[in-house]
Amino acid sequence: MTRRGSSIAVEIGDHAFCVRAWGRVLTIPFAPAPEDAEDEADLLVGLDEIEHWDPPDEERLVELDELAKILEAIERECDKRGLAVAFE
Repeated sequence: MTRRGSSIAVEIGDHAFCVRAWGRVLTIPFAPAPEDAEDEADLLVGLDEIEHWDPPDEERLVELDELAKILEAIERECDKRGLAVAFE
């Protein structure tokens, strides 16, 4: 369930992505897309909720360049599994 690329590993859980990158861990919750959603996403991620890394690195902010690479890795993992993800 893990895909490695550019030192980023993404695991898809029941309600969250677990991302391991640069020696840190980041849990990113997602929700299933509503059936009446306009886009064709299977999973929805709220970008406003992604601010800090998980403990013990909770004081460290997720930088924009790190976030961009993480989102690309999540998209690749979802594509591999036939899932579409939307970031809001």
